[in-house]
Parts: sequence; C-alpha cells; structure tokens
Amino acid sequence: NILAAMDRRGLSCDQVTLTTMIHMYSKAGNFMLAAETYEEMKLLGESLDKRSYGAMIMAYIRAGMPNKGEDLIREMQHQQIYAGREVYKALLRTYSINGDAEGAQRVFDEIQVAGICPDIKMCGLLINAYVVASQSQQARVAFENMRKAGIEPSDKCVALVLAVYEKENKVNTAMDFLVNLEREGFMIGREASDVLVRWFRRLGVVEEVASVLKEY
Repeated sequence: NILAAMDRRGLSCDQVTLTTMIHMYSKAGNFMLAAETYEEMKLLGESLDKRSYGAMIMAYIRAGMPNKGEDLIREMQHQQIYAGREVYKALLRTYSINGDAEGAQRVFDEIQVAGICPDIKMCGLLINAYVVASQSQQARVAFENMRKAGIEPSDKCVALVLAVYEKENKVNTAMDFLVNLEREGFMIGREASDVLVRWFRRLGVVEEVASVLKEY
C-alpha cells in the first residue's frame, strides 16, 4: 500500500505529491506503479484535478494504451474538466503515428469540445493519421478544413497530402491539388517538392523532375 508506506516514512500523501509520483513512474516506464499510485490517490477522497487526470492519461499513452487515456478524457468531460493542450496533442500523436485515423479524428474533435483551437501541428497530426492509413480523400478533407479554419498550411502538411497521393498513385489528383494551391498564391517548399521529385523519379518522368528542380 503506497499511502501506508509513505505515511510510515512521514512523507506527504497529498494529491500534488502523488500526481508527481505518477509522472515519475510513467516516465521511468513503470506503468504498474503509476496505475497503483493513481488508484491510491483516489482513496484520498478528494476530487481529482486536471493535473492528476493528465498524469494518468500520459501514463496510459506511454504504456501504449491511448484508448484508456480517452476513457479518462470522457470521465473528465462529465465533470466539466478538460485536459491541457499537451495531453491532447500527445494522445493525437499516438493515434497519428499508428495510423489509427478513427482514433485521431475522435481526439481532434474532443480537442475542439474542450475549447482548444487546433494549431498547425495538431492539424498535421490528423492529416498524417489519414496518410499512414492510406485514406487520401480524408487527408484532403482534413487539409481543406484546416484552411477553412483560417490556419495557413505548412509545407509539411502539403507534403503529407502529396505523400498519400503517391501511395495511392493518384498523379492527376496530386497535380490538381498543386494547381489549386498555386492559383491561390501558395508556393510549395522543399519538403513538398522532395516528395514530387522522389515520385517522378520512381515513375521515370524525367522532364517533370527537371522542372521541379529548376523551380525549387
């Protein structure tokens, strides 16, 4: 029993201390102790705050259980408590890297429910989730929704959309995408042009490669 052991040693057993311990255990890769400390903390009889919930959500994320972290997000919402931006971003990043587009979209929606305006990095993580999942149509929708929200697309986001078109071999769709961006005055940068060069070389389309290299 963690609380009893701390009490015997004359250590503080308040929520702040236990929250810090959860952070320390999870960062050290000891999920079991983090979870045990969280359960002990609930026995204090105090309402858990944003930091305490956030510590356990991060522990779930580090342990590869983002769905459990989402469960805590919903528990918080029922109490009108919302996680911080970095917690949401960490959860979104996990789903994005794993190509769990459905999970990434859920978290992205929850971010907005929490009253947090998604930034360019969050939008990029959502787009990336669809790229990894090879869902070009949804990746494009996420890109366009980002622009409608007034967020200027980064070259990274453009490169991600091009990458998913490359995966699905949608050359014409990719060209239309670039033409539309150019008409609106957006010039692609190095990362997006690198995707095009790699793609054209793979297709053996030498003239297009030369054109891209000349322009960028």
